[in-house]
Amino acid sequence: MSTYRGQRNRQFPSKISTTSFVKLYILHLLREKSYYGNEIIDEIKLRLNNKWEPSPGMVYPLLRDLEKNGYVVGWWEEPDKRSIRRYKLTNDGYEHYKVILLRYKSIFEDSLYIIKTILKDIYGIDD
Repeated sequence: MSTYRGQRNRQFPSKISTTSFVKLYILHLLREKSYYGNEIIDEIKLRLNNKWEPSPGMVYPLLRDLEKNGYVVGWWEEPDKRSIRRYKLTNDGYEHYKVILLRYKSIFEDSLYIIKTILKDIYGIDD
């Protein structure tokens, strides 16, 4: 289990915030193609087999923040209507994605280990 400045992290079972997870997933999806906000929500929901989905109240502020920081670029499909804003990853966004991907890898591995151990110990479920 990872430590920070010699202190144990007492958050359970994951040490990554939902917002950080969704930000990582947005950047991951935008590596593949451009998306608009509701498509991102639907794609995450689909990939997680309808077990969970981020809220629009989380996704849209993250997209605005990512755009403000130059990690994504957005444009209106129909500028006159301003109804659908698509986003794509920038080169800076891809570099940022690679940094946080590495930063969170051990956190995801720790969380997976914790969940697998609980499933095995408490529920008798092996891989």
